[in-house]
Amino acid sequence: MVQKPETTIHDIAKKLKISASTVSRALKDNPLISEATRAKIKKTAAEMGYRPNVMAANLRTKRTNTIGVIVPLINRHFFSSVISGIEDIAYKQGFAVTISQSNDNFEKESTIAHTLFANRVDGLILSIGMQTKTFDHLKPFAERHTPIVFFDRIVEEIPAHKIVVDDFGGAYRATQHLIEQGRTRIAHITGPLTLQIYSKREDGYRQALADAGLEINNDYVLHNSLTREDGLRAIKKMLVQKIRPDAIFCANDTTALSSIIYLKEKGIRVPEDIAIVGFSNEPYSELVTPAITTVKQPGFEMGQKAAELIINQINNKKQAETYQTITMDTELIIRSSSATKQ
Repeated sequence: MVQKPETTIHDIAKKLKISASTVSRALKDNPLISEATRAKIKKTAAEMGYRPNVMAANLRTKRTNTIGVIVPLINRHFFSSVISGIEDIAYKQGFAVTISQSNDNFEKESTIAHTLFANRVDGLILSIGMQTKTFDHLKPFAERHTPIVFFDRIVEEIPAHKIVVDDFGGAYRATQHLIEQGRTRIAHITGPLTLQIYSKREDGYRQALADAGLEINNDYVLHNSLTREDGLRAIKKMLVQKIRPDAIFCANDTTALSSIIYLKEKGIRVPEDIAIVGFSNEPYSELVTPAITTVKQPGFEMGQKAAELIINQINNKKQAETYQTITMDTELIIRSSSATKQ
């Protein structure tokens, strides 16, 4: 079967008996062309299967109007909310968004970053994976002055704008809430301290205990990758402690859910015997029984801000002289997994 040649603006001009320059201006919404003529030309272009030559335009402008986004896990509500916020702003500004997930795997994150760089994205928005400890895969962006914006899991070694939530404050309030419920043996299941978000959440937890005059038992603090399987292993370790904790603050909702499921299987009541608090406010957190007390993060707003920052840098066509670290507030959502006092 012979492949049909691409429709050009000259083909459209010939059919409508007008100049190619008029067609070109109309397709670019030039106000010099009347609205009626623009509508007629666009209708004809669509009927003839016209596709603009984006590659040629990119060569002229040296831009792809594409923003690369790398997240650890797309199926987490927080990250999908951030993506929605990015797309909300990017679409309005005429940018396409290329989304990839690293699955918290360093090699995959590195490969994705190199691919996005090779495809000449105009900017990169990312949250690094749990395994990421070196950042050579991001240096080409900085060297070529391709803007980067980090969110949530940030990198101090790369000069860039950063958007985070108040992890310390959110963890402090979560732990303080458990103390207010009369809990005195509060454990903490958290992620690797190589990621700033988890070190700050642990700091908030420890500070709340110290401020309340409660002993900090290091046997009650466990670090893992915060998967469902890790959560199950962690709660099993907590239950074999000589003195069992009466509350657990989990650094994500996945671990909180794993803990609740296992405790229920063992006939341990939540929150009466062990209170549970999570972090992130995943949609299922209010649907399970008992509903999970958690810390809500403004994911959509973080995504919007990240897109605004990256597009501003792209449009300014120059490297920022100074970079911001923007901290957004969290909100403690109290539900029945922790609340025993009214």
